[in-house]
Amino acid sequence: MILKPDKNKTRKKRHKRVRNRLSGTAECPRLNVFRSNMNIYAQVIDDIKGVTLASASTLDKEVSGGTKIQAASVVGKLVAERSVAKGIETVVFDRGGYLYHGRVQALAQAARENGLKF
Repeated sequence: MILKPDKNKTRKKRHKRVRNRLSGTAECPRLNVFRSNMNIYAQVIDDIKGVTLASASTLDKEVSGGTKIQAASVVGKLVAERSVAKGIETVVFDRGGYLYHGRVQALAQAARENGLKF
């Protein structure tokens, strides 16, 4: 009997490895991405204080319809607008152990187009 590797367990290992080197400060917070099967969530986090400064997800009322990739780009736009409104322009991108591809890439590109620098 061959056991399949648990994809989420290996993703968490990758994320933990990246998080050892990556941290958000008040001047340059961390843009974290979490992707579930149906939704995508983005948070701008100050790791020193342990505070979420801005967030957006596909559960917000502003996001509706379309494909998952289109929804991810809307979430990227929302989190960028909310961050810029609070005076945050530079962030460190934390892809959460996911490949920079598909929904994660769409979110990142939309955030860049709407004023975030990373």
